[in-house]
Amino acid sequence: MKTISIPYYTSTLDLHVDEANLKAVVTAKMHEYKAGKTEVELVHEALEHPIASPRLRDLAKGKQKVVLVTSDHTRAVPSKITLPILLDEIRQGNPDADITILIATGLHRPTTEEEQRRMFGDAIVDHEKIAINNAFDPDQFIHMGVLPSGADFNVNKLAAECDLLVTEGFIEPHFFAGFSGGRKSILPGICSQETVNENHSYKAISSPYANTGVLEHNPIHEDMLAAAKMVNVQFIFNVALDGQKKIIAAWAGDLEKAHAKGVAFIRKWSQCPSITGDIVVTSNGATRWTRTCIRAPRPLPRRKPVRVRMVSSSCAAAVPTAWAAPTLKSSSRWAPWTRSTVIFPRSRPRRPFPNSGARRFMPAS
Repeated sequence: MKTISIPYYTSTLDLHVDEANLKAVVTAKMHEYKAGKTEVELVHEALEHPIASPRLRDLAKGKQKVVLVTSDHTRAVPSKITLPILLDEIRQGNPDADITILIATGLHRPTTEEEQRRMFGDAIVDHEKIAINNAFDPDQFIHMGVLPSGADFNVNKLAAECDLLVTEGFIEPHFFAGFSGGRKSILPGICSQETVNENHSYKAISSPYANTGVLEHNPIHEDMLAAAKMVNVQFIFNVALDGQKKIIAAWAGDLEKAHAKGVAFIRKWSQCPSITGDIVVTSNGATRWTRTCIRAPRPLPRRKPVRVRMVSSSCAAAVPTAWAAPTLKSSSRWAPWTRSTVIFPRSRPRRPFPNSGARRFMPAS
């Protein structure tokens, strides 16, 4: 009998499997990657050698209104390390810059002050100007045009009206956007609910190109990239994280080229040989950012012939936002996954989502 620790919420669950029935244990090679430098050194090195772009301090010269978009409480971006360095880099170029840190929430709830202090540190919360995107407040947004899909592009006014727009984030494989990072800070990060819902709609997600590790011809990625260009993102800073959420690589500079460098690194160190089996047991990670049922389907194979798929996800936060309940009820967004495995919050009655036709732990047909 073999015992395998499966990441779960902030710890692990033990899975006991007879070795005769165990085909493989698949983990990302990236967890074994050794950078040979400290996290701070990696951040500085990336900023000192930006990809296809002037240094951030040079871009900041003469720019009065600067907006720095960062991630919210649902992402593991190590902002306590990166933000102070980014802010210092901007002020090296313009000590008098009016800087606003804009928290990209997408459709999530607002990030609380307690969460901000944990993510950013007390010094930033106490001394910097921080704004939180609210996708449900139409007064926060300005219409900037139409995206390639035909969706309206409504983006936060702070980003649209600033002199210099900078984003930070981290890159990892994403189950319908291909990869996270780069352009995702804008869409869905700081867009209105109408724009995000179109980008995350079943129509977009059902494309065969809207899949993990796929960027070319991916309609979701194409809209995200178009949105970032339309709002004029001038500089990005992205990192790669290991299993302990430590920075192991960093990239800075041009929206597309810096992101492409990061994607190439993630692809190299994350891809594994394809292995088939009758039962797949997986997890969406062991951090507080993976505690909602919205994130539960992310590790599930979407188009592989698997008889039973099981995912370890605490769903401790249950349905996290106002939009989720009607979205689940309509089943339009969730159609590709609810036929595979349904994970219910432990604090909730174990019943199927309305109208979904899904049963508890229903095997894939």
